[in-house]
Amino acid sequence: MEKVIYALRDADEGNLKERLPDALSFLGCKNLRINLQDADVVPGAGLIQKCGDQLPNAVAQCWMPSANPIFRKAVDQTIAETCTSFDAWLVAESTIIENVEHSPARAERTAGFSQMAFLTLPEKLDWAAWRAVWRDYHTQVAIDTQSNFEYIQNLVVEPLTDGAPPFIAIVEECFPIEALTDPLVFFDAVGDQGKFEKNLEIMMESCGRFIEPGTIDVFPSSQYNFD
Repeated sequence: MEKVIYALRDADEGNLKERLPDALSFLGCKNLRINLQDADVVPGAGLIQKCGDQLPNAVAQCWMPSANPIFRKAVDQTIAETCTSFDAWLVAESTIIENVEHSPARAERTAGFSQMAFLTLPEKLDWAAWRAVWRDYHTQVAIDTQSNFEYIQNLVVEPLTDGAPPFIAIVEECFPIEALTDPLVFFDAVGDQGKFEKNLEIMMESCGRFIEPGTIDVFPSSQYNFD
């Protein structure tokens, strides 16, 4: 099985949740997850970062027997029917924190919100150095300084669509809904200004080692699971 992540632009929310799960299941896809920039996450607009002209308004993640073009064609066509355009990447998934605190229920909105981050390779690092900083160092920083209750790292293996942005990793982290607007909740420091400032400083220093400002896409989303 191979995991593919689709970033959809101008996707129809109802079409995604009502039609896509059965359609992709029929095509052999499993563990579909849909992330939506919907009304529930509008208060978190301050968390958004954008490097291109338009952010996706939805993300579809699924596993399929083979992501080779001849076997993926029908899946791509099905995805295309739900949006105006999309990009796709083959990824290798690593579960850093499993969501056991708020176990998802099929077709229901997962508690809190899911922050999606699409990362690029900064000019100052080659791929091996970037990977070492991100996975070998920053992983623990993200665990220690945030209130995330799910943390998934998707290392991009290759782009699957022509013209796809050169993202090299796609990260998903789930947070309490209050973290949309309260930085102290986000950085696991409720009622403790000193801890918040320390965690923020550690996080910003770590991100500065492997992220070039203005080159990544980040946005909050509502997470729905279909498996």
